[in-house]
Amino acid sequence: MKALLVITGRGIGGDAVVGLNVIKALESKGIECEIALDKNAPGLLYKKKGYSWHKVSIPQAGGHAASKLSALKAGLRTITASFKTMNLIRKVKPDIVVGIIGGGAVIGSLSSKLARTKCVSLINTPLDTKVCSKLNECIILPENNLFKTENLDSKFNKTFFPINPNIDAGNYENGIKEIEKHISSKNDDNIAKFDKDKKTILFSSGSSLFEGTVKALKNFVDEYGGQYNILLVGDPLKKEYLEMVDETKVINLGYINWISDCYAISDLAVLTDDGNMVQESIVCNLPVITLTRVKYGRYHNIASIYEGIVFESEIDTANDIIINTLNNIDSIKTKMSPYKKGILESNDKISEIIIRNVKNP
Repeated sequence: MKALLVITGRGIGGDAVVGLNVIKALESKGIECEIALDKNAPGLLYKKKGYSWHKVSIPQAGGHAASKLSALKAGLRTITASFKTMNLIRKVKPDIVVGIIGGGAVIGSLSSKLARTKCVSLINTPLDTKVCSKLNECIILPENNLFKTENLDSKFNKTFFPINPNIDAGNYENGIKEIEKHISSKNDDNIAKFDKDKKTILFSSGSSLFEGTVKALKNFVDEYGGQYNILLVGDPLKKEYLEMVDETKVINLGYINWISDCYAISDLAVLTDDGNMVQESIVCNLPVITLTRVKYGRYHNIASIYEGIVFESEIDTANDIIINTLNNIDSIKTKMSPYKKGILESNDKISEIIIRNVKNP
């Protein structure tokens, strides 16, 4: 059995991680996977993992932040792109096409329909929901407004994001070694050191750091700096954001490839209200503060999905919520097991839906 995954984005950040986790889930069931990315995508995540990919055109409208104009422009490009991907499908001859979020989901649906090949779409935005639900069975992910809707049509399925099942295999001592290596590389006696006797707070907005996350970090450091180990993970969208980071009180790790070990040394994660890091933190038994409207003003109300273990906050009110969560961290952790179980079951659920669509006439 073979699947062709059409994946939105640049093959680096959150959408690429979702795609990779679906690939790993399918491969664990013995399904051969081939990948299609946009021709301009650097695909660094897949390259690092040893995967090659086909180059197609995957227009993007802007996801949750799509405007009518950006959606129209993407729609016009989609026609040509769908025919090109149709030709790829006929060449690869997959048993099923899997479209991953946004443009990847839309192009996957349209091109597979043209090629008369089965398709399943993982949908997360208003536009991919509108298009893909008319063409094939869909898997609704947590940021989709329909995720919290009951009694959905049978063409819809709901799952948490697919996840790396080994994400909670991080090692505390390895994390400490990585921190020490990072601090040593700075060659500066004034930068923050890691204190094993202090609680550790992880700040991140994913692979890319957004200004709102750094502002929340600065607010916390200004009031509580020195009382906690404060880790910052991610590569800033704009280098000037780092001017707000006081590295005498913050361990600024940048973009790292040892996130599992980072989770292992952390007590609490302060993230944006989207993306896979929320789920990863839960699986690693970390309560989460989600900062709202950090990414292009988007708001997903993710905290309502993980009641009692994820707490949302505006940037300016995050300090009080962080401290309150730290003060109640032991009782919060007792509520995490059911969510962790559901998240870890998502890979099998997604695989089963895809395999069922292949087998059904």
